[in-house]
Amino acid sequence: MDTLINNTSKRKRQKPDWLKIQLPTGTNYAEVKKIVREQKLHTICEDGKCPNMGECWGAGTATFMILGNICTRSCSFCAVATGRPNEYDQDEPNRVAQAIKAMRIKHAVITSVNRDELKDKGAGVWAATIKEVKRINPGVTMETLIPDFKAHWDLLEMVLAEKPEVVSHNMETVERLYKIVRPQAKYERSLEQIKRTKEYGCRTKSGIMLGLGETEEEVLKAMDDLITNGCDVITLGQYLQPTKMHLEIKEYVKPAQFLKYKEIGEIKGFKIVESGPMVRSSYHAEKHL
Repeated sequence: MDTLINNTSKRKRQKPDWLKIQLPTGTNYAEVKKIVREQKLHTICEDGKCPNMGECWGAGTATFMILGNICTRSCSFCAVATGRPNEYDQDEPNRVAQAIKAMRIKHAVITSVNRDELKDKGAGVWAATIKEVKRINPGVTMETLIPDFKAHWDLLEMVLAEKPEVVSHNMETVERLYKIVRPQAKYERSLEQIKRTKEYGCRTKSGIMLGLGETEEEVLKAMDDLITNGCDVITLGQYLQPTKMHLEIKEYVKPAQFLKYKEIGEIKGFKIVESGPMVRSSYHAEKHL
């Protein structure tokens, strides 16, 4: 009987057919990899073990991750390393800008680790990176997926003042699961950041992972909270466990449910709703302008 139960459990956790990952191949993939290595840059594609890396790099684009690849927070879903970071590289903004130029990217997506140990939480490097990217790449548009800066709103304004076209900050999960999924973040603080970003005049965006044990009612409430606080674009995708040390998947959400959330989100008033098992926050980001 115990064997039967264990086998049943394993079958339940088996990845369904709709979660097929495209393997990295092709000339564009090799060229992106070469540029990232030459410029000594990090990408969330690699460090975050993104399942869409093959598709995105194959299309000649990547999501750059600034301020190093060691995060001061220990979110239980994220594959990025946690620890005490080294001092950041002052030349990083220039190298990111040069990589975007070399890759001929028209819409750049940049994110970062959390740097809570720094006095400015990394906001200075964020501002410098946006400015340098725009200087070296006239006409490029940009999405910045930024941390919460621990509610130091003056630091948020330092970044917003450089006028990135889209400013994203992911909620990641529903309110009830925050202490488990994002123990060093706060649900209300993230909503406040989105609200302030919208009031500043920026296009706002956020993302939620599904399959962590949330209910449909909780997802709809999170949508309502985002709409109330001025969120323009929302992404919903399936959580995938990066290693055995991270949170287990509670459910593989079916494509039909993702389609339902998309339809509901559009009715609720989001300008754009990306909803599907393989959707990630930077997936098809160029369409979110």
